[in-house]
Amino acid sequence: MFDDLELDHQLKLGLKDMALTQATPVQDKALQPALAGKDLMISAETGSGKTLAYLLPIAQRLLTTVPDRNAGTLALVLVPTRELARQVVKHARTLLAKSPLQAQAITGGADFKYQAAIFRKNPEIVVATPGRLLEHCQKGSADLSALQVLVLDEADRMLDLGFREDVLAVNDFCADTKQTLMLSATLQHKGVGSIARSLLKSPESVTVGEVRQAHSSIIHQRILADGQEHKDKLLPVLLQNPAYQRVLVFANKRSTASRLGALLRHHGLRCDSLHGDLSTEERKRVIARINDGKVQVVCASDVAARGIDIRNVDLVVNYDLPHKGEDYLHRSGRTGRAGQEGLAISLVTAPEWNLMIAIQRYLNIEFEPRALAGLKARYSGPKKQKASGKAAGSKKKRATGTPTRKKDRLRDRKAKGKPAKKTPGNDGFAPLMKKKPQAD
Repeated sequence: MFDDLELDHQLKLGLKDMALTQATPVQDKALQPALAGKDLMISAETGSGKTLAYLLPIAQRLLTTVPDRNAGTLALVLVPTRELARQVVKHARTLLAKSPLQAQAITGGADFKYQAAIFRKNPEIVVATPGRLLEHCQKGSADLSALQVLVLDEADRMLDLGFREDVLAVNDFCADTKQTLMLSATLQHKGVGSIARSLLKSPESVTVGEVRQAHSSIIHQRILADGQEHKDKLLPVLLQNPAYQRVLVFANKRSTASRLGALLRHHGLRCDSLHGDLSTEERKRVIARINDGKVQVVCASDVAARGIDIRNVDLVVNYDLPHKGEDYLHRSGRTGRAGQEGLAISLVTAPEWNLMIAIQRYLNIEFEPRALAGLKARYSGPKKQKASGKAAGSKKKRATGTPTRKKDRLRDRKAKGKPAKKTPGNDGFAPLMKKKPQAD
């Protein structure tokens, strides 16, 4: 219970306005050590309440330590995407509505001079993407010399997107005495441990649920498909079910997400696309439209959808299977939140079968088979399977006694009939070359 914590009354009012009384498991484990000023490594599933697990300690610290609010940024939250930055700032402003503390977002795609003006107003809490913040640090518009708390949210994703060097460079501008909190879907990521050793001091680990544990409230299904053309027939029929009023469709490429948006609109569905080619304002409009009920379906790429705040998602569809189990976990975790039952459906072709099996084994889940009437695939799964469930490949063996065919190379054909080049003798020395007569 939040009431058991000795929080500033302004934060209690903010929690009341958010209708929050009971801490989630990750908050229950992380709040006390975070409030005590310890460095933390936190791992919990998407939608578990991690954001509030670090915002509350930050706000409590800034409200009770009476810091110099003209000293520059006092708390910094680094995130991998603009969408996540806006989401965190939204939560922070709601929590801090009854307090004098200010939270601002600093991300790429916005006017640099406008952001420099924001820094001059000394907002206590800044939520930023690493690249843009580093620019401000290098040009002197951001001052992190008095920073009290540094948060790395979705650290695994930041590393996957290539922000490691930017994060380390930003850290060099920060006060050495700061508290550092690192949050990741998994602490087993190959780069997370390395960067933690560089930035955190004697950190405590907080893990809620197994690292590879999917949401228990989500049903996972698969629909077999014969190829892209078949998937394009399956998807509109699937989404015309009136039970699905808010749907996320994931594709591996931004071009596919854009194409699917056009396809679904052609079939009369209210649909938008969300991908990296859109501007910040366009992304905002897409998210606002689906949250307002003006749009039923959003076709998204992974990078664009990471960190977006879309509420009450009925269905997640994987048009393309992701290449990592962790990405599948993040996708499917968009539905089935706050104790509600969710549904994740994957369209699976023959080349994706082994990938599906790998995801099942990684997350210890089972994809329930499903088919749409009149659109059942000819493909019914691999004819031969390994013990793991993966398709058993048939290796072609050369018949006994069949001579090995020599590779036909152009240079060999050109050299046909010409004398062979002299090679060094067995003594290891090349043959002596005749010297050309020198002109007088």
